[in-house]
Amino acid sequence: MMEWFNVGKIVNTHGVRGEIKVLPITDFEEERFALGKELYLSHERQQDKEKVTVKNVRTHKQFVLLTFEEYSTLDEVERWKGGLIQVPEEDLLELEEGEFYYHEIIGCQVYSEDGELLGEVREIISPGANDVWVVKPNKGKKDIMIPYIEDVVKSVDKDNKKIIVHVIEGLLP
Repeated sequence: MMEWFNVGKIVNTHGVRGEIKVLPITDFEEERFALGKELYLSHERQQDKEKVTVKNVRTHKQFVLLTFEEYSTLDEVERWKGGLIQVPEEDLLELEEGEFYYHEIIGCQVYSEDGELLGEVREIISPGANDVWVVKPNKGKKDIMIPYIEDVVKSVDKDNKKIIVHVIEGLLP
């Protein structure tokens, strides 16, 4: 069975010519949303995904505005509001060493160098210079925020879903 990966969330329509407003969920915006690129629209209200081809792309604030060859009016794209833009597994790009896809990190168990289970990565946020891995703690209620930097993240074993971190002062709540 083919796996699908989210690369954008359709937050709204824009204008009357079938443009959609997308919040990107990818580090590869330029490659993912390039002219002529094939993407798939999906929505929880619909069983099937719909293949579309990027006709036009522009950015507006933190959003990407897209039009597709297959749609030219507001009415045609209205039904995709709240849906997702996805790519199949075979469209994933090869990453450099030390780079990971979000789906490879989310769900990993995080351990201290002493072997103590700290918790599980539940989401990733990108506030600026480096990503921050939000860890649901094994003990306590307050999330642990792990900056993805060399001084803290010592090893990532994505196959076994295990991350080892160096606990620096102030890391644990």
